[in-house]
Parts: sequence; C-alpha cells; structure tokens
Amino acid sequence: MQKPNVLIPQDKLERRVRELAAEIERDYGGAGRDEADPLVCVGVLTGSVFFMVDLLEAVVELPMRIDFFQTASYRGGTSPGEVHIRKDIDTSIRGRDVLLIEDIVDTGYTLRTILDLLRFRGARSVRLCALLDKVATRQVDVPIAYKGFEIDDLFVVGYGLDYDGLYRNLPYIGVLGDGAAPPDDGGGAPT
Repeated sequence: MQKPNVLIPQDKLERRVRELAAEIERDYGGAGRDEADPLVCVGVLTGSVFFMVDLLEAVVELPMRIDFFQTASYRGGTSPGEVHIRKDIDTSIRGRDVLLIEDIVDTGYTLRTILDLLRFRGARSVRLCALLDKVATRQVDVPIAYKGFEIDDLFVVGYGLDYDGLYRNLPYIGVLGDGAAPPDDGGGAPT
C-alpha cells in the first residue's frame, strides 16, 4: 500500500474540527436549546463518519439526534446529479433544523440533490457542514455553512476518505502520488 503525502496533518484537523463544533453550538443555541427540539445531524455515508464522530463529540451542550444517509451517483448514461438512495434517514425532519455532514464537496451535484430533498421533506432549516471543499471542481452552487478546509483539485485520502476502500483509517488527509485522480473504475461519481 502506497504511503500518502500529508496534506492536512492530524493536529490541524483536530483544531479545525473543534472550531467548527464551537460555531455549530453557538449558531444552534447550545445548552439553551430545548430538548424537545433537537438538532438533527445527518451524516453522508461512508466518508463522513470519522469527521462526524469527532465533530459531534465536541458539541457537548447541544441536544441532537443523529442519522445517516447513503447515496450512489453514477457516471455513464445518467445525468449529473442523478442520485440513488441506498440508505435513507429514519428520523422525521419536518419542522426540524437539519445539519448535513459531509467529508468533501466536489462538483456539488450529489449534495445539492440531498439538500433539496431534505428541504422538500419539510425541514425548518438545512445547513451543510463539510470538512473539505474543492472549489475548483464545483459545477453547481452548494452553500457550505461550516467549512473545514478549501483544497486544490487533488485526489485525497484519509480521515474517512478512501481509494478503493483503503486509507479511510488514516488520522490525516493525504495525497496519493501527484494527487491526480486514479483511473475510473466505473464506480461512483464525484459529489
């Protein structure tokens, strides 16, 4: 297994995650928020899991419910933004504040579709928290309320991000080789 070059070291990730948690706690009312009206935090599987766990462990004063959403986007024969739901949320979001938590925003097609779906389901508000933002690859507008880092158009791994199922467990964000995207194996499309 090739060792990635470190792009964002573990200590920088940990510091930024704590800062984001403090922003979220402040914006959603912290300890003053009524337990009958918890924030609904929805992680996009599978890449967001490491980020989501660390982020929400640092939000200690805010009542919340946690759920997960999993999608698949396909290239070849489908329109950009065509999203197939593999795992839907179980929590009712009607009249609730929803925080969607994602590892990386790339083209924006998948996330725009998910955000629109959550709004359509009657959420009071929907905001996006993304660890990484590849602004250079954006094809549709996706408002990111809480952003960890902007990165160049690099293929990154670690801290939940993978290549062919590997590297998710690295405690940092790394770049394989020169950072160019690996050969397309017909799998998913960028989000």
